[in-house]
Amino acid sequence: MSVTPESAPPQATIARYTHAERIVHRLTAALMIVCILTAAVLYNGSLAIRIGHRRQIELVHVYAGFALPVPMLLGLAFAAYRDDVSRLNRFTRADWRWLRSRSRRDGSIPIGKFNAGQKLNANLTAGAILVLLGTGVIMYFPDLTRLAWRTGATFVHDWFALAIGLLVLGHIYFAMKDREARRGMRTGRVSRAWARNEHPEWVDELDSSR
Repeated sequence: MSVTPESAPPQATIARYTHAERIVHRLTAALMIVCILTAAVLYNGSLAIRIGHRRQIELVHVYAGFALPVPMLLGLAFAAYRDDVSRLNRFTRADWRWLRSRSRRDGSIPIGKFNAGQKLNANLTAGAILVLLGTGVIMYFPDLTRLAWRTGATFVHDWFALAIGLLVLGHIYFAMKDREARRGMRTGRVSRAWARNEHPEWVDELDSSR
């Protein structure tokens, strides 16, 4: 009988994420979903009329938006999280090869703990959160800036909100296609076979550190 990643014995798995990293991911995801859902109500007239309580929904949206960077900032207190942030911010030649390759998942490219797609997603998401936070502050505190700035901030906020919504949908789509990646974020461990195929350089790094 074949052994699937979900039923693999403990010795065939390796640690991928710490408990703190998984908590940061879950809190960030929850706040992001709240922001997206409340934004959908605020910007869709028919939804706004059907649901009502616009002021309360607006406040939930604002407070969730202000809180969005907090889990990531708190995560910096943990060494494993800081190490992964450093990895996500570092592009290598192998990453550019991965982006250009049509056979990027055959294990032939020496990819580390994160592939180029994951690095792009993380950096685009972090950048968009900063832009949305900055423009959100300008919109919520109108006396801080002149009218032209508030108008520009509203325009930028709306388009970046749409972009990050699409980015989140893409992230969920790819996550749903990779059960082992979801397992890693859920339990902190992944099968060694999956890691060897998807992130061979990371496995070599772990083996050499023993």
